[in-house]
Amino acid sequence: MARQETLAAVDLGSNSFHLEIGRVVDRQIYPLDAVREVVRLGGGLTAEKRIDRATQAAALEALAKFAERLRGFPRQGVRAVGTNALRIAKNSPQFLREARQVLGFPIEVISGREEARLIYLGVSHSMPASAAKRLVVDIGGGSTEFIIGTGVEPQLTESLYMGCLSYSFKYFPEGKIDKSRMKAAELAARQELAGIAHAYRAAGWEEAVGSSGTARSMENILRENDFAAEGLTREGLERLRSALIKHERADPDKIGGLRPNRAPVLPGGVAIMSAVFDELGIETMKVSDGALRHGVLYDLLGRVEHRDMREVTVAQFMRRYHIDTAQAERMKQLSLMIYDALTPGAEREEDGERQVLEWAARLAEVGLSIEHAQYHKHSAYVLSNADMPGFSRMEQARLARLVLAHRGKLRKMQDAGLEGADWKLVFALRIAALILRSRTDARLPFLGVAADAGGFAIDLPQSWLEENALSADALESETSHWKSVGMKLTVSGLSDKKVSVLKQIR
Repeated sequence: MARQETLAAVDLGSNSFHLEIGRVVDRQIYPLDAVREVVRLGGGLTAEKRIDRATQAAALEALAKFAERLRGFPRQGVRAVGTNALRIAKNSPQFLREARQVLGFPIEVISGREEARLIYLGVSHSMPASAAKRLVVDIGGGSTEFIIGTGVEPQLTESLYMGCLSYSFKYFPEGKIDKSRMKAAELAARQELAGIAHAYRAAGWEEAVGSSGTARSMENILRENDFAAEGLTREGLERLRSALIKHERADPDKIGGLRPNRAPVLPGGVAIMSAVFDELGIETMKVSDGALRHGVLYDLLGRVEHRDMREVTVAQFMRRYHIDTAQAERMKQLSLMIYDALTPGAEREEDGERQVLEWAARLAEVGLSIEHAQYHKHSAYVLSNADMPGFSRMEQARLARLVLAHRGKLRKMQDAGLEGADWKLVFALRIAALILRSRTDARLPFLGVAADAGGFAIDLPQSWLEENALSADALESETSHWKSVGMKLTVSGLSDKKVSVLKQIR
């Protein structure tokens, strides 16, 4: 991958959308530009968990502004991620199709734990290097992430469905605040926290850090009103809580340091943070400038410089599920060889499809550790549902589809959401798996492949087909599988003379 001097991250949060652009110098990222648009995507969720059209329009308008700033950026230099609102909205797929077209770059919806990992990455790079174990708390619009880690490595990650936007709208409708509403919001947050509090207290930490807009806004208010000199404190939060109840709303004219655009979501944020302090026994909390978008930038830098977290995850999964590494390597090499033959002249370094195929080949047998029969179905289930740091939900789903399709009947894949480009990857995986059924390092036969709009063609030595009757029979069955999805597959046997000529041409 070409070296990038400028990278950009887009964060489609439940409360705000952020664009962060940074310049890369010696593996550090220095900010060049930042754009924030208050969209309140989570506030546009209807009772049926659908983003209403007015909110979609506001979101697309914000993305159009980002697109203007990103004009001229290469695809590999930009990463856009969506969080909680897009995780839970039932009409996310339809909205994302429009959003991608407007932004001009792919948008990935990431899981809560992947969001937590990226937040920690952003926070750890924004603070002085330290050997101290840190607890990072990030209250977003629709979810709150909790991470314990050391240095730049997270060790414990969790995401809970509570956020400053969702709690403000639910417990403080029309912005009205009183003691009973505040207690109800805090109790709800404490109930959410009950499931993780014991594990986090047991893990322990030496310093607590708050990140993102909610924590920074509260720090500003505490400092402006002399509730705390720096960061967040238990006493300062209690004084802010009392002020909100006294004034009966988050009023920027009466509460110093409160920005008007933060006022509608402050009550929910204060309730959640108060519950966090109580349940986790926190007395003081530092506040970091780092956030999800900064973590996305550093993760993108790792991909550009071949330090991709996804590669680390694939290697970990191979160990965890006791994958036969020799067979995985054979599958990888042969499937890539087939794919390369189908895409002559492609730039291998820049080909994201090729990378997906490599991961699918190496992870295809994850399910063997569960059951041999129908193992590809178990593999697909694991890849769909496991926590896979570095991978977005869409990437996991695509990997799962490819692995599910790599053996068995193809007809099952007709409604599975395979895209046009996926069929070449499926073909490469299926043929590699079929030819490598002996699971040995036996010398592979000459193999010629071709593709057109109607399907695929395979050329193999006739002598090899005659000597490997089981494989020849399997290839014959394979033609029926492709026919069932409206595509043709032709298998031709070549004479030794013809094979010799073709080898010379290669």
